[in-house]
Amino acid sequence: MKQRCLILIDGSNFYFKLKDIKLDNLLRFDFHKFASFLSRSEQVVGSKYYVGRIKQDGSARTDKMLANQQKLLAVLRHHKFSYSLGYLLKSDGVFHEKGVDVQIAVDMLVAAYENKCDKIILVSSDTDLAPAIKKAQDKGKIVEYIGFAHKPSVAMVRFCKRSRLLAKEDVFPYVAEN
Repeated sequence: MKQRCLILIDGSNFYFKLKDIKLDNLLRFDFHKFASFLSRSEQVVGSKYYVGRIKQDGSARTDKMLANQQKLLAVLRHHKFSYSLGYLLKSDGVFHEKGVDVQIAVDMLVAAYENKCDKIILVSSDTDLAPAIKKAQDKGKIVEYIGFAHKPSVAMVRFCKRSRLLAKEDVFPYVAEN
């Protein structure tokens, strides 16, 4: 019998890991095929992408960021991904994502406690998720950490029952040429 998999992607974490390997055009990324790759033919019961909501402040920069985010959300919908929006806090001219980790942790715990899946595939290197990972695993769920070979989180490998580190060659097939 196939395991039921829930795929959770920390969007900012994912984007910056892709940017490091020069594959950061998420508007051309095939999230649906990537989810199939991650699940290894298991039944995907849900796929969710988490990102901070862009708020306009009247600047051309935030206008452009918002327009790009709206395009990304349309791509996610097209690829059958749901999404959850945290918020961005601007401090000293730099944006910081807030609320996303809590949303991921809550979704992990709801999935575990309500038996919505057998395995949680977590694409995030954020160690703040460790308590939620432990609780989900205590409830008998497999939590698989998906990281990137060029910047793995040793702590996440230790926290999760399974882990996979992706190289550029693993991700490249999901970036459309055009």
